[in-house]
Amino acid sequence: MPKGMGPHGRIPGKPDLRKINPATLKRLFSYMAGYKNQLILVVICIVISSLTLAISALFLRTLIDDHITPMLLEAEPDFSNLFRVIIIMGIIYTSGALATLFYNWLMVDIAQGVLKKIRDDMFSHMQSLPIRFFDSRSHGDVMSYYTNDADTLRQMLTMSLPQTFAALVTMTSVLLAMLYLSFWLTILVLGFTYLALRIVGFIAGKSGSYFIKQQQSLGEVNGYVEEMISGLKVVKVFNHEEVAKEDFDEKNEILAAHSTEAHKFANILMPITHNLGYVLYVLVAIVGGALAIGSVTNVSLAGAGLLTLGMIASFLQLSRSFINPLAQVTMQLNSVVMAMAGAERIFKLMDEQSEVDDGHVALVNVKNETGTLVETEERTEHWAWKNYNNDGSQSYTELHGDVRFHEVDFGYDENELVLKNITLYAEPGQKLALVGATGAGKTTITNLLTRFYDIADGKIRYDGININKIKKSDLRRSLGMVLQDVHLFSGTVMDNIRYGRLDATDEECIGAGKMANADSFIKMLPHGYQTELTGDGSSLSQGQRQLISIARAAVADPPVMILDEATSSIDTRTEAIVQEGMDKLMHGRTVFVIAHRLSTVQNSDVIMVIEDGQIIERGNHEKLISEKGRYYQLYTGAFELE
Repeated sequence: MPKGMGPHGRIPGKPDLRKINPATLKRLFSYMAGYKNQLILVVICIVISSLTLAISALFLRTLIDDHITPMLLEAEPDFSNLFRVIIIMGIIYTSGALATLFYNWLMVDIAQGVLKKIRDDMFSHMQSLPIRFFDSRSHGDVMSYYTNDADTLRQMLTMSLPQTFAALVTMTSVLLAMLYLSFWLTILVLGFTYLALRIVGFIAGKSGSYFIKQQQSLGEVNGYVEEMISGLKVVKVFNHEEVAKEDFDEKNEILAAHSTEAHKFANILMPITHNLGYVLYVLVAIVGGALAIGSVTNVSLAGAGLLTLGMIASFLQLSRSFINPLAQVTMQLNSVVMAMAGAERIFKLMDEQSEVDDGHVALVNVKNETGTLVETEERTEHWAWKNYNNDGSQSYTELHGDVRFHEVDFGYDENELVLKNITLYAEPGQKLALVGATGAGKTTITNLLTRFYDIADGKIRYDGININKIKKSDLRRSLGMVLQDVHLFSGTVMDNIRYGRLDATDEECIGAGKMANADSFIKMLPHGYQTELTGDGSSLSQGQRQLISIARAAVADPPVMILDEATSSIDTRTEAIVQEGMDKLMHGRTVFVIAHRLSTVQNSDVIMVIEDGQIIERGNHEKLISEKGRYYQLYTGAFELE
């Protein structure tokens, strides 16, 4: 039995409109506040459209009783009045149809505007979320916020809400029209409607619970598909196609079960409602005819009297207009429940806590005037930390790139430490290498320096300033990163290099390409630096993509560089070419290098060996070799990193 299914393969429970969060509904409607005038027009058009049904039915009584019936007794009937009434009815029907067309057109415009604003707010908020949020969710699940959940809102705004409101207005106006014609027949219709509501409500309840489950299952399936596509090479190289298919089949089976049950009940709802309408039509005809033949006094808002043929004909029309909206309301309520579930997910995302930034120290351009640092707007390649003192004055600390960790502890899970009592320092211009087995905690150290995560205990100081006091955006602006996993954006090679600094000129980008030794292969591309890259630069080799990412870091020209396995994807021959460019890039900067390939760290000023979240050895290459410890074992191959 699929996970989450109850006995007999069904999921217990059914949708309860009382469970719709009023705050979610209110928040959704707040996005529609900017369309107040259009919404007023929508309401007016819905009222016009609904009233035309009641008015046209009442006109039918006038048509039969006042025009058609009298003419049957005339030898030479005059059709002029009949034509006039028919034309009036045509105008009424036309105005109703135009009103329906207009409000549907308006609702599409409103819905798309609301969805655009929601997507803008959602994407904007996502930029402020911490890395931890994305590390704990699949990309496919995150994407489902923009696709599945947003689409349910679109359906609700363009169809469910206006149709539900129109149905309610129609039923109200038709009810008044029926009361105007006959209390007895109205009681019959209301009694039958109660029974119909019980039947329809039962079916809609069954359908709605599965629609909610369907939405959740769809997010899981999308997340799994995205994961399998991104890791397709790994799946194939390890011959896991069959396992992947089995896992997908299991998730897809749950989705299919939910969707089948949801649409099974939803699809039979409309035919049942229509057939109930036919049953009511027959009942009204029989009872109305019996009341007319029996000369039973008819009571209505218009007074007392006898039922006429025109009244019965009008009532038959009204009874259909009253029962048919029931199917629309119940069907649309399912969509509303499903959309509100999607809205709940979207607003929950928007309510996720943004990355906290309590820093107040800013990074500014400065120039040295007679030994005094003076802040300037122009780029001077000379930086300083701007601090606001308690007395309101400002002080400037020149940026040197001095980084120090003091007894730092950290764990992704607060109950399990990854780093324990880490103490290290990197003086300005030093090259500091971190080596160790996978999972030892090397990359975690750089994640703490960039404040992707905050430490559990200890202190990290940057030029003597606690990094918690530095604004995160300014802290990261002072750091350049070249990662093992390169991501190139859709656009030209020039655009991807300029991503490191958006105000960089073409000449500066080309200079960065030359520094990274990427210029030669870029010029060989079809359009050089203007070559368009798509699919994360899939047309380039892994080494070429890495060279572009190095050029991207070079154009940013930061005082501190972090190279996380930056040359791991480059072959030995290319590495020698790149290393020259890397040495230029690292010159005069504080550099953190993470590497498995020890040949890339031999010239480091300080090498630290990390094991189980602790620094077990430190020193330069010669010192660590002479000590014949773990680094010596790694270097000579006596102990493997992996």
